[in-house]
Amino acid sequence: MKALVCVLMFLSAHHFSQAQRLCGTAEYTKQLLSANPSLQQQYAKIDKQIATALNAKNQQIANRDTSANELIYIPVVIHILYKSAGENISDDQVRSQLESLNNDYRNLNADTVNTPSAFKGLVADTRIQFCLARVDPLGKSTSGIDRKYTDNSFFLTDDAMKSTAQGGIDSWDSKHYLNIWICRLSGRALGYATPPGGPADKDGVVIAYDVFGARGNIRAPFNKGRTATHEIGHWLGLIHTWGDAACGDDHVDDTPAQSSYNFGCPSFPKLSACSPNGNGDMFMNFMDFTDDACMNMFTIGQAKRMRALFATKNIRNEFLNSFACDSSVVQGGPLPVDTSVVIATPVASVKIYPNPVHTAIMVEYKAASQTTTKNITIYNAIGVRVFTTAITKEISSFDLSKYAAGIYIVKVNDGKNTSVTKIIKE
Repeated sequence: MKALVCVLMFLSAHHFSQAQRLCGTAEYTKQLLSANPSLQQQYAKIDKQIATALNAKNQQIANRDTSANELIYIPVVIHILYKSAGENISDDQVRSQLESLNNDYRNLNADTVNTPSAFKGLVADTRIQFCLARVDPLGKSTSGIDRKYTDNSFFLTDDAMKSTAQGGIDSWDSKHYLNIWICRLSGRALGYATPPGGPADKDGVVIAYDVFGARGNIRAPFNKGRTATHEIGHWLGLIHTWGDAACGDDHVDDTPAQSSYNFGCPSFPKLSACSPNGNGDMFMNFMDFTDDACMNMFTIGQAKRMRALFATKNIRNEFLNSFACDSSVVQGGPLPVDTSVVIATPVASVKIYPNPVHTAIMVEYKAASQTTTKNITIYNAIGVRVFTTAITKEISSFDLSKYAAGIYIVKVNDGKNTSVTKIIKE
């Protein structure tokens, strides 16, 4: 399916310069489809869901859909695989990559001033933000950086880096974390990504260690973190701006047609046989192949397509309920603060017991009979919402017998004040 499969055109020999960007997503996706042809149907289903979300008149069509201006947070875990000291990149290099991602996806990058005036009206703040995970899948504190020595001298685009048994690191739950593997990649590919709908235990992005970040052990001209920006774009459902075909279709209305990829740092305007007007190619788009210093924008249409993946029932929707970026929900840590409301004083009239709990918790809320709406929401240790309802009585019982043992966060709020309690389910 053209909408989600990166099919690279034959690249002529003169394009294979040492500093040529090459995305491995195309070959990787072909491998996935060859091994499992039924994935084609899954890709088609997701693409249909994207179209449905884009055409919806009301984006809040169901419980916990994303709204137009919502800031979507994506917890990231960085799996660093190294054999030599140089491959074991520093925490600062990792942080520089997160800074670049957030600048690029929020249109806060300083080089957005280089966007040609002809395209400035199309530049988007995607309102997607990335943060290192602070809570691991077991509810324990984490830095979001996972390091491992490997005997492998390099990795191919065959997902071996995603398997402990093959010298890599197993993924964290891909419904709640963006897994990024950093390693030495064989060949010219700088990285590759799984398109939405691929195998859950392989879902994520792979980046070569020396093109990840904007400070540290980085090689020019891929030294501004744009390889990760590009590959995460694939992870969020975008394809290349030329539609992976001569004058192809990338299924985004506001990116102009172009005959093929661009590389290096072209001068504006860069015209081709299929240019719709004198503005030519949008070679500065993050989904082209130009050097990092020449990339500086996503379009409004691309932002809408990426955000559509978070719509109700679509593949990335569960990220909307994640608290994995919040260190306050770790076992043994302080209680979380609800940043979705204005906090005044805690709801002093709320009591929740017993704690630990075996079967059910009792919630006493003396003001429950007042007209203001009161809600109770329960999250598990990795921040996934497992229960929510309105509170209408002063004393209510909520059955937790079906939930697994562990740490849970109980939040009660009336739209102004919030009470947060950490409970243990035995």
